[in-house]
Amino acid sequence: MSEIRDIALAPSGEKKIQWAARYMPLLQGIQRDFIKEKPFRGLKIAASLHLEAKSAYLCRVLVDGGADLRVTGCNPLSTQDDVVAALVQSGADVYSWYDCTPEEYTRHLKCALEFGPNIIIDDGGDLVSMLHLEMPELVSNVIGGCEETTTGIIRLRAMEREGVLKFPMLTVNDAKCKHFFDNRYGTGQSVWDGINRATNLVVAGKNVVVAGYGWCGRGIAMRAKGLGARVTITEIDPVKALEAMMDGFDVKTMEQAASYGDIFITATGCMKVITEHHFKKMRDGAILCNGGHFNVEVDVDWLENNSVSTSEGRTAVTKGYTLKNGKTLFVLAEGRLVNLASGDGHPVEIMDMSFAIQALAAKYLAENSGQLPTAVIPVPDHIDYEVARRKLLACGMEIDTLTDEQKKYLESWAI
Repeated sequence: MSEIRDIALAPSGEKKIQWAARYMPLLQGIQRDFIKEKPFRGLKIAASLHLEAKSAYLCRVLVDGGADLRVTGCNPLSTQDDVVAALVQSGADVYSWYDCTPEEYTRHLKCALEFGPNIIIDDGGDLVSMLHLEMPELVSNVIGGCEETTTGIIRLRAMEREGVLKFPMLTVNDAKCKHFFDNRYGTGQSVWDGINRATNLVVAGKNVVVAGYGWCGRGIAMRAKGLGARVTITEIDPVKALEAMMDGFDVKTMEQAASYGDIFITATGCMKVITEHHFKKMRDGAILCNGGHFNVEVDVDWLENNSVSTSEGRTAVTKGYTLKNGKTLFVLAEGRLVNLASGDGHPVEIMDMSFAIQALAAKYLAENSGQLPTAVIPVPDHIDYEVARRKLLACGMEIDTLTDEQKKYLESWAI
């Protein structure tokens, strides 16, 4: 039933999955638990993920937990064809291939949903959106779902405000063991992995402009600073802008930064953050890329429609746009997630925590079927703390515990 590029690529994908699994002790432990408990026995799960080795291992853990699993991609450029070939041999049905057309991407989403899933694991909100808009007859089957991106949660909260959300959705992205580590340390490292792979240029001494100082922007800026760049932050939130200043970064508007930036990285979750007005002010050779989920932050459509000529840069994912003023700007990975479209995504150990949250959140949905409100719901604290404890144990570290006397002291008001 799967739709993938080439099943013969499976041996290469299997090596990648095995390498990732070796460094994912949290998922290893959860996998052992799931094999015994089978929390998803009799349940169908549809997942939309960046299909590379780490997410493939998560899928194997869900299958080992008894799930009937269908998987599709969540970005046209992040699927690795050898990995999905190996995943098919693990018992999941997979509908995805690298560089799919918009029509193929939509068809693959529909294929993942057609069997009437009970649990949704979404990355960006496309599965949930399609269910509500195009396949409402399947909504009654859904116990609930998990969303692991800032962008996806923005969409879910808009649905909740408008009163159209039809089932519970857990905000995995907002879990402490997700956004504190994944968004900050994961994005911070993997965005620069993608940029360096695509450009092979030195970062030290360059003017780096980071749009957005949320957890992802913080991580990107921190790593840029560590690599020796001069970093400017652009923001719309005065508190975050003040935090950026206190962290040692310059704060400007994008209009001010456009004229001197060497590398521009968006991480806002919004659209048209860098547009025509900014392009015309940029230096010749400026590099633009995106760390957010959708390819709408850099206005690549304007560049496509208004450039005098285009050219391929150093790699196939580096495209040059020559403007009427004679300057050439380079866009990485079509303005899509540079860390996945030009790299392998977040480091393995980081995704071990994020996918542990995903797996345990899905189990929580299965265990609480019919008992949760139809709303956007935080991941319960006990899941966060369980993942943190497992991670510390895997790292050989221990923490203190409160004595009964200390607990009583902290719970008292008449001290």
